[in-house]
Amino acid sequence: MTDTAAGRLPVVVLTGFLGSGKTSLLRRLLRAPELADAAVLINEFGEVGLDHWLLERLDGDTVLLPSGCVCCTIRSDLRDALLDLHERRARGLLPPFRRIVIETTGLADPAPIAQTIHADPRLRYHLALGNIVTVVDAVNGADTLDRFEAAVHQAAVADRLVLSKTDLAEAPAVAALERRLAVLNPTAPRLRLGPDDPVPASLLTEDLLDPAARAASVARWLDAGHAHEHDHEHHGGVRSLAIVREAPLDWARFAVWFSMLLNRHGRNLLRAKGILHVEGVPTPVVVHGVQHVLHPPVHLAAWPGDRPMTRLVLIARDLDPAQLRRSFEAFMGAVPALPSTGTALPA
Repeated sequence: MTDTAAGRLPVVVLTGFLGSGKTSLLRRLLRAPELADAAVLINEFGEVGLDHWLLERLDGDTVLLPSGCVCCTIRSDLRDALLDLHERRARGLLPPFRRIVIETTGLADPAPIAQTIHADPRLRYHLALGNIVTVVDAVNGADTLDRFEAAVHQAAVADRLVLSKTDLAEAPAVAALERRLAVLNPTAPRLRLGPDDPVPASLLTEDLLDPAARAASVARWLDAGHAHEHDHEHHGGVRSLAIVREAPLDWARFAVWFSMLLNRHGRNLLRAKGILHVEGVPTPVVVHGVQHVLHPPVHLAAWPGDRPMTRLVLIARDLDPAQLRRSFEAFMGAVPALPSTGTALPA
């Protein structure tokens, strides 16, 4: 995908903890022809090591790589950097790039990037969040997850997880790390990547906002959720919850429940992905959000599974899965009126 259905440019976030290998992955990805029309925003240009790639300096902060990619440093607020990049593209001062890739610092939480794009009216009109791709070091990843909350958040909000340095780690350790990541983020597909393995450009180009790719993405969510249809407790307060329901949902009730959940606990609701079976709607409805940011619901043409069914996966911090499940069932159950706010959502 290049542009979203609404004509907005997709913004892909590449993140990972310090030393995870995200910069090396970015360098390999930029060699792909599919990313020749990408703009790249990075936090510290000196850390990227692309000097030998530079062809032409466009201004003090922007360079044009031989692949055609535009590479910029983020030396100002993210909002201003994105607006400036888009405006220079519109005025013909930069090549007509068709997607933006943001490489975060190793300590960054990627969720605020999604919030920035969603909250600003000008950004929201021109840009849309594509994927969050998180790189996890196969050698030090388990220890990093134990010690640093930022690493846990980076993995929990990911749409795709890349295990780097797999050639340097023992096979049992890699398998154990994969199992741990599957518990932490059951909906994100995982890719093992050694230095000689081919790097698929689809990591950055197959966007969740692409209608052609969404059905396949939802099918992966369903497969992952089916294997994790029970509550998990992991990483000192970060847990995943899968809600499965065959009976169709009342959309109004679900919207009230979900809106209240986001309003009250959005900061701790790290990730939400689901496919909904809604009363009176013959096709599935997909919901997808990162913390306070909820993408508009999307209708698929057909059910990717064998029968209509709601499957919702929530990844949350410091929220009791049992209480979340009870609040969902209270709203969705056959009750004559919505429950009081005192019992609707967990404290």
